[in-house]
Amino acid sequence: MRNKNLLVITNNFPDEDNLYSHNIFVKEQLKYMAAYFANIYVVSPLAYGMSYLRGRQYSNYTYDNIHVYFPKYFNLPFFYNALQSVWVKNESKCIFEFIKKYNLKFDYIHAHFTWPSGAAATKLKSKFNVPVIITEHTSNTFSKAIESSNPHFLNAWNSCDAIIRVKNGDINKFKDVEVDVSKVHHIPNGYDDKSFYPIDTMYCRSKLDIPHNKKVILNVGNLYSEIKGHRYLIEAMAHMVEKRKDVVCYIVGGGKLEKKLKNLIHSYNLQDCVKLVGSKPYDEIPIWMNACDVFVLPSLKESFGIVQIEAMACSKPVVATINGGSEEIITSDDFGLLVEPSDSHDLAEKIDIALNKNWDTEKIISYAEQYQWDEITKQIHEIYAYVDFNEIL
Repeated sequence: MRNKNLLVITNNFPDEDNLYSHNIFVKEQLKYMAAYFANIYVVSPLAYGMSYLRGRQYSNYTYDNIHVYFPKYFNLPFFYNALQSVWVKNESKCIFEFIKKYNLKFDYIHAHFTWPSGAAATKLKSKFNVPVIITEHTSNTFSKAIESSNPHFLNAWNSCDAIIRVKNGDINKFKDVEVDVSKVHHIPNGYDDKSFYPIDTMYCRSKLDIPHNKKVILNVGNLYSEIKGHRYLIEAMAHMVEKRKDVVCYIVGGGKLEKKLKNLIHSYNLQDCVKLVGSKPYDEIPIWMNACDVFVLPSLKESFGIVQIEAMACSKPVVATINGGSEEIITSDDFGLLVEPSDSHDLAEKIDIALNKNWDTEKIISYAEQYQWDEITKQIHEIYAYVDFNEIL
């Protein structure tokens, strides 16, 4: 396979310096997939105006044998949900014309996210006569697609050669919409063990100017959606400070909810113990992970939640909601504690328990190792072999 090329289509992809880090896990995965291919071509189409909305200017770039492209094309936000057939027609045309213009040669197409990348990829399948693999990462979007039998999702799933679902509990849901489950495979996301590993806690706190005499709670996640549950973490902190004054919570991430969450923090008078520190460069996140005592994921829904694995790789226990994804990761109280979703009292109680517990950090690290990208990309490589075998048959 090392003489073959891979085309990756993805809704979002980081810029060269990772200042825009949305879907950074795809880029991290490809660092390890690169060993299996001669070339990997990443195409992340940008509708005109998206650079302005994100405040980023995108330029094509290459690292190692990975070539990243951001072709620009016309599409309207209205088409994304209301006229999905128009959106996918425009996007697939953009990708097709880009491939032909630059004469890209590839043996597989791997689309990250069914909509719109997977839908566009399956439209390209017949034009280039190559197998298509779709990895479905979403939680809420996936559930809505199943419940509504969304025709664009169903067509993509039925037309592709293999589906990778990051959440094991969702495999049987494909049966509900009559998708052949024999081509659906559970492979979770992973983490880079060269970035996420234990570093002395007090050293990291000094680097970040975090108090050494506090119990530090950490959350990392974009502030774009209520589904991430930041409100309940802030409310949990309000309950906690009624009992103890030695805690401080840092929330790393930016987004449209920032002002609303700041107002909530002020309404509870929590300015001294809940800090919104904004987005941080991706290579700084391991320092934040190592600086905390407990990592908290208060999401109402998750398909996987790689941040909790990254925290475990840094030896940190996790308190997470029962959100669909976390209970597949926190399978024992040895690694963390599970909480009822949208229950700030339960969240406060479990954080308090986690802060007082004597954790076996070596056990946490050892458990996380199964999610290293080296291990995960081996499994993905097997999917390419699987579609090759089925093509022969």
